[in-house]
Amino acid sequence: MKLWLAVLIAAGGGAALKLAGFVVPARLLESDAAKRILEALPVTLLSALIAVSVFATGSHLVLDSRAAGLAVALILVAIRAPFLVVVIAACATAAGVHAL
Repeated sequence: MKLWLAVLIAAGGGAALKLAGFVVPARLLESDAAKRILEALPVTLLSALIAVSVFATGSHLVLDSRAAGLAVALILVAIRAPFLVVVIAACATAAGVHAL
């Protein structure tokens, strides 16, 4: 029963969000502050998802091989390495640390 309640709440929230897109005046969405927030939102949400998947297992915080892979990926992104190189190096690092 709790699962169906969560599904119904999520569906209602999605429908309300779509409705809000039609109701909100365009001038509010075209302001500089709204543009900055809307541009930063995907990066913020993706960063939060990455942090949860790297540093949490169940309801516990952990520091394991995934963190090493993330550190390598961050370094390679900072030096503007190609995406495929970043992914392969991060996976190799995480696998290597996990094998230890």
